[in-house]
Amino acid sequence: MHIAEGILPAAHAAAWSVVAAPFVLHGGRAVVREVRDNPESRLILGAAGAFTFVLSAIKLPSVTGSSSHPTGTGLGAVLFRPPVMAFLCTVVLLFQAMLLAHGGLTTLGANVFSMGIVGPWVGYCTWRILRPLGVSVAIFAAMALADLSTYCVTALQLALAFPDPASGFAGAAAKFLGIFAVTQIPLALAEGLLGLLLFRVLSDIARPELERLGVLRPATSAQSSEAAR
Repeated sequence: MHIAEGILPAAHAAAWSVVAAPFVLHGGRAVVREVRDNPESRLILGAAGAFTFVLSAIKLPSVTGSSSHPTGTGLGAVLFRPPVMAFLCTVVLLFQAMLLAHGGLTTLGANVFSMGIVGPWVGYCTWRILRPLGVSVAIFAAMALADLSTYCVTALQLALAFPDPASGFAGAAAKFLGIFAVTQIPLALAEGLLGLLLFRVLSDIARPELERLGVLRPATSAQSSEAAR
């Protein structure tokens, strides 16, 4: 879930905003540089942002009145690297807070840190590690783990803000992780499959751009001849 408006204590909300701010500023510069140097990438860049907006706006009921949703950040992190997603996620979360009452302005920093910073970095590192095993395996795992890591961080953020009276932070973390696991693990697997399907579509219609971004290796002559048939 996005942490809702007013949930976090003021000190926690401010601290997460301070932590997230340098990543967002760096990501903004990365987006400007990408658009300036490669104007042709604007379409896929916009698609990555739209994909994140649509997926993360789908709220599904969880237990104890909370909600879960996909994040959509793993694919953008693979395509454009994590700094870009820090900025795109900030824009997405800001619009969702203002237009959909999903998340909040005071909790924007905390939500950006979990969904726009940790999630994309975990997804991108997963992609780099598993890429030798094949594109399909790496994309699926990157999408799924970007989703799961976001929710692990959200659970820890809530546990820091609301430690259990008896067992403290550890007990609260176990409670929040258990609550989210019921719906988030299936969602993460479904997001991995959806990301894989979308990546295959992009590979068919925008392969030269994916090759320029370094996501796909240049096709060999044999592959090009096969594709032309």
